[in-house]
Amino acid sequence: MEVSIQLEPGRRQPRIVIYTSEVTPEVTALVQRLEERELFRITGHQEGLVRLLEPEEIFRLYTQGGKVYAQTGEGDYLVRLRLYELEQRLDSSQFVRISSGEIVQLKQVRHFDLNFAGTIRVMLNCGTVSYVSRRYMAKIKRALGL
Repeated sequence: MEVSIQLEPGRRQPRIVIYTSEVTPEVTALVQRLEERELFRITGHQEGLVRLLEPEEIFRLYTQGGKVYAQTGEGDYLVRLRLYELEQRLDSSQFVRISSGEIVQLKQVRHFDLNFAGTIRVMLNCGTVSYVSRRYMAKIKRALGL
């Protein structure tokens, strides 16, 4: 795939043009990613403030006490979407569900401990430790290429 960038002084928004001889699954996936990326930000609530969270800054999304939270380097934010809605909207190559109550960003995983009594322990870059539930074990192994 060939990629180029052209600078246009005065242009207010980026414009993306794809030149191709045919619409392949790769091209379709690329277009979908670009459209989703442009539209989807997560609104986080913390101590009366509302902040737009970029998916890249999120370590994990988890449920606690019937509510959904996004853990970032700046703290935990209450999110008003359900975990399954977040899973549908987030890029599946970057975010993976590890249990019924948690989604982690793969880029924020320090390592996976596969020797932990038949389960997989997940150590995040922020120091948080999580565990892959048995129900999601096959999904994680596929995501990791195991």
